[in-house]
Amino acid sequence: MQLQKHSYLCTVTIFNTVILVKSKFSISLHIMTLLALYKDDWCSSSDIASSLNINPVLVRKEIAALKKGHLIESKEGKNGGIRLLKDANKIYLSDIFTVIKGDSSVLSLSNNIPDPTCRIGKQINTKLETLLETIDNSIVRELNKQTLEEFKNQF
Repeated sequence: MQLQKHSYLCTVTIFNTVILVKSKFSISLHIMTLLALYKDDWCSSSDIASSLNINPVLVRKEIAALKKGHLIESKEGKNGGIRLLKDANKIYLSDIFTVIKGDSSVLSLSNNIPDPTCRIGKQINTKLETLLETIDNSIVRELNKQTLEEFKNQF
């Protein structure tokens, strides 16, 4: 049996997916923690970006996802900004993670199609899908143990 010469691409794809979800979750949790801390204020994306020390455009991308996930609300104008849509005691870290992760798994299958005549290749994706779902569910279960309020109170 010959292995593909470019089998390292699978590892790179998985690694990049993990980094993307990990950094997006970190950014979003930072945003949500600030909003929980300043729950009575409309926070601007530039103020939030200052705390994160990143470009406000990157903050606005995560804000859009959080808004779409019904975790925050926004108000335009001079006194506008964003704030939590509900109390931080009712938002679990798993809610934030689920919104940021979307429909994909934290880890992913390789982009290549395995050899269907290979003993491993013909079954690997089915077995991996089960494993990846278990990993995602484990993360969600762990994050479901803590509310945003509890997380915020650590600071």
